[in-house]
Amino acid sequence: MTEDRTSFDERLRAAQKRVSGKQITDQKPDAQDKSLLSLAARAGSEMLGGLVVGVLAGWGLDRWFHFRALFIVIFALLGGGAGILNVWRLMQSLERQE
Repeated sequence: MTEDRTSFDERLRAAQKRVSGKQITDQKPDAQDKSLLSLAARAGSEMLGGLVVGVLAGWGLDRWFHFRALFIVIFALLGGGAGILNVWRLMQSLERQE
């Protein structure tokens, strides 16, 4: 058992010497990765926001006029379309910047 322990200690010291000679770089995201992540988050929130607002408006109108799901369907489609339009506008503005 002690032979295994000394063998392990020697291998550990050798590995630490090899690693100490190399520079360990942190894997931090660069500015481009951050901007891509923020762009994806903004596009997702634009889509989700349009859909949620449309569904809530439809639900409110359905309750007010005592319909089952007429306005929810209509406004969900309109909200989804508005979300897609907002994402399209976002991409167009990015193209113009480049």
